[in-house]
Amino acid sequence: MNKETGILASDGPAVPAKKTDWLGEAKSIGLLVLAVLGFHSFIAKPFYIPSESMMPTLLVGDRLVVSKYPYGWSWVSPSFHVMPEGRGKLLGRTPERGDVVIAVPPGERADYIKRVIGLPGDRLAMVRGQVYLNGRPVPREARPPAMIPVDENAPCSPADFPGVRVEEGGRLYCRLPIFRETLPNGRSYDTADVGYSIADDFGPITVPAGHVFLMGDNRDRSADSRFALEEQGLGGPVPLSNIGGRAELLTFSLDGSAKLLNPLTWPGSLRGGRAGTSLLPDRAAE
Repeated sequence: MNKETGILASDGPAVPAKKTDWLGEAKSIGLLVLAVLGFHSFIAKPFYIPSESMMPTLLVGDRLVVSKYPYGWSWVSPSFHVMPEGRGKLLGRTPERGDVVIAVPPGERADYIKRVIGLPGDRLAMVRGQVYLNGRPVPREARPPAMIPVDENAPCSPADFPGVRVEEGGRLYCRLPIFRETLPNGRSYDTADVGYSIADDFGPITVPAGHVFLMGDNRDRSADSRFALEEQGLGGPVPLSNIGGRAELLTFSLDGSAKLLNPLTWPGSLRGGRAGTSLLPDRAAE
């Protein structure tokens, strides 16, 4: 030891510093990216809700988990829809009525989130907002309105939701009229119906083999199987190969007030009470 500095002296020649293996680092990062993409493509992937088409079940700003495996895998399964569109499906299975699914319109690449209403072979129609399946009306029960707090992600614009914006206790709410539908398999869920819209009368049509008929829970503001592709809809019943997964649960929800560069605003932008909510429809007791 050097008595003046207190530093241990080397007993041998200096060992040169080890050089960074940049190629190895790049390979490790590449493998990690591939693992994440593989998980997102074949197991589960996070999604966010950008529209009001599934209110009251889903709000703009909701983040959720979609499982990729319940219906098998097809060209829409990869995280980025870069594969050629096709009708094949590996280990394909038909969704259940009531499932909330991710779907891609034919000829498009964007993901839509809707609810499965009609299965292959079903005869489906709507008459003034009442869904008919195979000639029978789907039970529809009026429920207490949903009181959704108005925020930046749920502005409840009077142009889109006429007459339902109310103030209670010094806070604004979107007072949505709610109707509970119960499908033939006993699965039930809430729908919003503010008033008559052009989509309240539709069909009848027969769902072709290998297709499902999808609708949004916000029946007056959902571009779904009732609308043509030119109207930003799904263009009718959707091929099973265009169904990319099933919505499972909410992870968290944001009200739109957070500022990206100001972390102090992040906690206050979380909507309370939505994290962990299951997106599987209720099933009637047997």
